[in-house]
Amino acid sequence: MIALSEIVQAKRRVSKIVNNTPFAYAPSLSKECGTNIYLKKENLQITGAYKIRGAYNKIASLDDKDRKKGVIAASAGNHAQGVAYSAKEFGIKAVIVMPEATPLLKVTGTKDLGAEVILHGNNYDEAYSYALEYAKEHNLTFIHPFDDDKVIAGQGTVALEMLDEVNDLDVVVVPIGGGGLISGVGSAIKQLDPKIRVIGVTASGAPAMYESFKAKKAINSKSVRTIADGIAVRDVSENNLAHILECVDEIVQVDDEEVANAILYLLERQKLIVEGGGAASVAAIMHEKFKYDENTKIGAILSGGNIDVQMLSVIIEKGLVKSHRKMKLLITLIDKPGSLMYLTDLLRVANANIIEIDYDRTSTKLSYGDAKITIVLETKGKKHQEEIKNILGKNGYELEIEV
Repeated sequence: MIALSEIVQAKRRVSKIVNNTPFAYAPSLSKECGTNIYLKKENLQITGAYKIRGAYNKIASLDDKDRKKGVIAASAGNHAQGVAYSAKEFGIKAVIVMPEATPLLKVTGTKDLGAEVILHGNNYDEAYSYALEYAKEHNLTFIHPFDDDKVIAGQGTVALEMLDEVNDLDVVVVPIGGGGLISGVGSAIKQLDPKIRVIGVTASGAPAMYESFKAKKAINSKSVRTIADGIAVRDVSENNLAHILECVDEIVQVDDEEVANAILYLLERQKLIVEGGGAASVAAIMHEKFKYDENTKIGAILSGGNIDVQMLSVIIEKGLVKSHRKMKLLITLIDKPGSLMYLTDLLRVANANIIEIDYDRTSTKLSYGDAKITIVLETKGKKHQEEIKNILGKNGYELEIEV
């Protein structure tokens, strides 16, 4: 594990620029899950994620010669902004290689910090390989997002802040991508209070570290696919796996549905915008991926908040459907005057608010004289939707519900 003295030294360095983000009790989430949950809100960090801690600590640790050459990094977004911000602080050049599918928010955010952005590859690992070649060709210093002890020490400062605020935690839950955050956090916790359980959370669509932890040896994935792009890492770092095997008690997995649920819950109930990777810790608690009871004190790290607004929109829409606050009906009507008005009158009686309607009379799937109506309704829960179906059924309508 990383020496505690290295993490303390990193805290002295990074405290000059990073926010000591809130670590606060979450009453509604605690009630929902039947335990005591505290949220470390790194989504409120300067660049929207914890990554600036490790990036700044690494760049600050370089000798003047290496630093003045300029730096380069490969990143899906959060490390990119951390490196760009840190480079700007030191007045040096920064080049960031990002996968081609990186959300626009993260690309523009990195450019706005003064870095040159190169889009290359289908995922982080392809961007990483290209960045290493580019670094050699242009004599730049490479800043690894997670496989570097100075970077890991910087990330470990999150744990020092958490324990300064709440010193009697039972469990700390940490998202895992490449493993830099949990290596630093786990190292700090196990040296300060070994009784605290450290639990890592990976996306099921990026299972490399989960499988490696179980096997106690590096097992890379063939591909990754998850909405949690910040933790979508294909290959395992041997160095970080060694740290994790030494200071992590358990690793669990969450799927995209569970991550989306956590994102929506944090938005609605905690008033926090959190990206997929950042919400993985809460997803693991909400879906009981590890054991806890009503007396357990859990610290969950919300590692970032840089979610693409289009992805957030999709998650909100799907969440409304799943929570029975929106329903989409497909109904066949006789295509004659008054048919649609009669239908909408029934929906009015059912107190359903129509928010979208489409009338199709030309589909080749329809019989002559029929029309297919698609209606999207705003509803008040499962019971209300059952009432709507009953009213329409009693009036002779055959309907499909699109989910």
